Amino acid sequence: MKAVISNNVNYKKQFSVFFVKFAVCFLLMGLAYRLFFSSFVQFSPVEVSDTGFVPGKMLPAPVTVYLPPEAGNITVNVTDRSSQNGKCDLYIGEWVPDPTSPFYTNRTCYSIEAHQNCMRNGRPDTDYLYWRWKPRDCELPKFNPRRFLDMMRHKSLAFIGDSIMRNHVQSFLCILSQEEKGEEVYHDKQYKSRRWYFPTHDLTLSVVWSPFLVKATIFEDNNGVSTDTVQLHLDRPDDVWTRQFDNFDYVVIAGGKWYLKNAVYYENNKIVGCHNCALKNITEVGFEYAYRKALNSTLKYITRSKHKAYTFIRTTTPDHFENGEWNTGGYCNRTGPFKEGEIDIRDIDEVMRKIELDEFERALNISSKVGLTIKLFDTTFLSLLRPDGHPGVYRQFQPFAGKNTHTKVQNDCLHWCLPGPIDSWNDLMMETLVSS
Repeated sequence: MKAVISNNVNYKKQFSVFFVKFAVCFLLMGLAYRLFFSSFVQFSPVEVSDTGFVPGKMLPAPVTVYLPPEAGNITVNVTDRSSQNGKCDLYIGEWVPDPTSPFYTNRTCYSIEAHQNCMRNGRPDTDYLYWRWKPRDCELPKFNPRRFLDMMRHKSLAFIGDSIMRNHVQSFLCILSQEEKGEEVYHDKQYKSRRWYFPTHDLTLSVVWSPFLVKATIFEDNNGVSTDTVQLHLDRPDDVWTRQFDNFDYVVIAGGKWYLKNAVYYENNKIVGCHNCALKNITEVGFEYAYRKALNSTLKYITRSKHKAYTFIRTTTPDHFENGEWNTGGYCNRTGPFKEGEIDIRDIDEVMRKIELDEFERALNISSKVGLTIKLFDTTFLSLLRPDGHPGVYRQFQPFAGKNTHTKVQNDCLHWCLPGPIDSWNDLMMETLVSS
């Protein structure tokens, strides 16, 4: 009897062990299957392609994106990432390939002027569209039009300067229009000063034509042909922008290439010198003297004003004319960016930038005492590396239509194609505003 009971007990023990082993094996198999399926979901590639209009070139190969588990329920906003290092210099870096298409094209933006509409004008290459500026020590998020408009709700932003400033505003409008289209509410007779209103966000955006920033009498037509020497009052900021200044919450200020023009200079309503004026009894003092005086007068006005507008000072924009200037057959036909060290800044641009840095530092020291925020918008070197981003001969529509391809056509190697490298300036501006 004991033997039978013992056998039954042994049998039950063996059965229990077998059952436990079977259950564990089953659980392990289930876990292995779950892990395999989870891994498959996690690492299955999803191809994302852009079908935007880019003439003359196939769009880049689709980008492979790996989604985390349950990615469909997670909102990932990569444009909201801030710099990894708060002390990062956004203006030191390189241009890196970017397979994503531009924010806009000449079909999706209404504000591109004819001279910058390189796509419409027949530029055959499109590689210049596929680069982004990458700071050396931090991340630079792409411009987020929705976030920017929300940040600027009930505000007024003005860009004050020359045609490069107008070029920048056109880029700005193109990107913002992908979220909300601004309504033009003002323009001057020549459409050089203009203003737009974004009703949904109560934002006013202005471009104010003031190429010298100080009072100037200019005898020049729209083609750059002068009939007399420019008259500049270096100690009197231009009232075209000063009479509006109190209406602006944010301003972007820049001078530049107009100071290379022949001019007679005044201070206290008296002639103090000139640049290339070839007039008797007037001392040649050079554009450097005038540019420093004018910037000093401009920044003194801003720092002394009771109205404290958040102020960007943009540095000079290099051109890329080769083998001549705009009126002597110079051209720009490169199709890719330079690497750092492959091009040196020209003497004229280096002199201008040094003056800008000196005057900015002077204003910065004062601003901390008067409660003014002033930022250096140092786009010189990142722009220097992009000889491929200019209209060149495609500043006009189909420049070689019905002509020999060797026909000499005027080039524009100063302004920027839209879309183009100047769009990255908006990334830099927004990151500066977000980080501050």
